[in-house]
Amino acid sequence: MQDWPQRLRAPDGFNHTLFMTALDYLVLLSTIVGIAVYGVWRTRAPGSLNSYLRGDEATGWGTIGLSVMATQASAITFLSTPGQGYESGIGFVQNYFGMPLALIIIAAVFLPMYRRLKVYTAYEFLGRRFDAKTRLLGAGLFLLQRGLAAGVTSYAPAIIVSTVLGWPLQPTILFSGILVVLYTVSGGSEAVNLTQKYQMAVILLGMVAAFVILILKMPHWLGFGDMLRVAGGMGKLKAVDFSLDYHRRYTLWSGVLGGVFLSLSYFGTDQSQVQRYLAGSSLRESRLGLMFNAVLKIPMQFFILLLGALVFVFYQFEKPPIFFNQAVWQAHAHGKTGAELRSLSRQFEVVHTEKEKRIRAWLDARHLDDGPAATAARAKVLEAQERSNKLIEQTKAALTASDPNAPTTDADYVFITFVLDYLPHGVIGLLIAVIFAAGLSSSSAELNSLGSTTAVDIYKHVVRRQASDGHYVAASRWFTALWGFIAVGFALFANLVENLIQAVNIVGSVFYGVMLGIFLVAFFLKRVGGTAVFFGALIAEALVLTGYFTLNIGYLWYNLIGCAACILLSLAFEAALGSGTPSAADGPA
Repeated sequence: MQDWPQRLRAPDGFNHTLFMTALDYLVLLSTIVGIAVYGVWRTRAPGSLNSYLRGDEATGWGTIGLSVMATQASAITFLSTPGQGYESGIGFVQNYFGMPLALIIIAAVFLPMYRRLKVYTAYEFLGRRFDAKTRLLGAGLFLLQRGLAAGVTSYAPAIIVSTVLGWPLQPTILFSGILVVLYTVSGGSEAVNLTQKYQMAVILLGMVAAFVILILKMPHWLGFGDMLRVAGGMGKLKAVDFSLDYHRRYTLWSGVLGGVFLSLSYFGTDQSQVQRYLAGSSLRESRLGLMFNAVLKIPMQFFILLLGALVFVFYQFEKPPIFFNQAVWQAHAHGKTGAELRSLSRQFEVVHTEKEKRIRAWLDARHLDDGPAATAARAKVLEAQERSNKLIEQTKAALTASDPNAPTTDADYVFITFVLDYLPHGVIGLLIAVIFAAGLSSSSAELNSLGSTTAVDIYKHVVRRQASDGHYVAASRWFTALWGFIAVGFALFANLVENLIQAVNIVGSVFYGVMLGIFLVAFFLKRVGGTAVFFGALIAEALVLTGYFTLNIGYLWYNLIGCAACILLSLAFEAALGSGTPSAADGPA
């Protein structure tokens, strides 16, 4: 037998505030506030509407690439994705398989058109290609889904800070929301691009530090190969699912087909992303920024999911809580189902100890090249894991019985629990800053795009057509602030939907497919007119919403369904109405 050491440290209670020191607070506050203040100082008083909405016209591909990545990689990415890896394995990476192809198409087709027409927003293009009502429809779909998503991304970092500092959730949401509104309103797109560059640097540094420390915290006898064997043997390293079952949420086919449509719509038609790469000094710089993401996004997501899978391995040798949201568990442990919850926790500890011994036996058999013994031992490990999972499900049922409104998903608390309980001081502050900075960077891009779309596509186009640049800059600031407070208001009433990373993708999938369909008609079906695509899009969106609430289909498929329905219905209406009038904006530049 191997020399199996004692546990590194079993958490004795989960009052996380005890693990934060002055050093952690210094690292946290100096990072998140310092970057925000620097962004305000560097981008104060932009001179024109163009600079406020597009930023510095000399922006290079590196800044564009980091800004595009930071806009998508919100706090949800670094809060929920490790939890996704812990709970379900790395299969979520399939969600991104369509992204490289989508970014190539955008760089070749969408981007040249946007730059040739010198538009501020993607929806200006729809107005020139079709008509005013189609422009307003595209802008409206964007404002609706991105406004909801902004609320979720505001909610995510607030969970972190409220857990760490023990603050009530609502004041924490207000604090984070006001901070991001201040520097986004002050500096506009240039402030967003500048702060995202430094926030992304902090994010990458922090995640690498977390990965290295996690490996070092593993038992000394457990090599990296053994870590991967445990993770793989317990079902956490299945990256690709070739199943044709459309009910499954993540498969190769939903990732490639649904994912390419989701990415085409998000990067090609969502103003929060379009505004980032329109800031490039040239077409070449913008394209290189997009290719930066095409190359690096899947490896980054794989790395974060692998981090979560290795946290799962870590907790096979360290005692995890039966429910990671300990604030909820503790609140009900002395309620009407308290005796049941405490009993389940004790049973869970017994099963965990038994499972740990079985994992040791499994690895010993593998080290001795005893195949039959290793196979039998692994079967016992999986049987113990199944019992653990049943106890966790029983705990969630007991929480629901105690309070039907109690959240019963805890994947979003896995990574932060590991950080607070096992990482050294200073690094704790850095990792909290990573998640918080990611939330700020994504929220700032969302609010910036929401404000600019409202100002350009609604206010300037409908309410006040003729005014000075200064007036529209002021209007953009007011609308950005308004959307900031709307997002905060939504976040105040938000709750966990499965987990946050899935919630954002679900919201996007419900709306993005139809929006992409409108743009594909605009680019490639030159004889289809505005009236046809307008009514086609409305009916397609109604079909998607009906399907989502009545059918059991993996949500990524709705990107393909919405897009296809919009195109086919637009063609049908065009055949019936004969309204097509090609415009000067037709076709790629």
